[in-house]
Amino acid sequence: MSHQLNVVYFSWVKERIGRDQDIIDCPENAETVAQILEFLQSKDAVYQEVFADLKKLRFALDQDFVGLETLLGSAKELAIFPPVTGG
Repeated sequence: MSHQLNVVYFSWVKERIGRDQDIIDCPENAETVAQILEFLQSKDAVYQEVFADLKKLRFALDQDFVGLETLLGSAKELAIFPPVTGG
């Protein structure tokens, strides 16, 4: 059974990809955030470039901050964004 995931992009990630979200059917072997990013990188050169340095990005599953090795479980949304700073 396929698991759909809404991948939402913010800030320069959204600008470089050219859209604010993708709805993807997760591959059977994609169990972690890192594996979803590998899948997205395989789509084309734009995704490869945007996700080339994952240290420049932060991630949230269903609005909870997570790391790359976090299991997707039954999450419905993965948000990808650069670190936020404020003053």
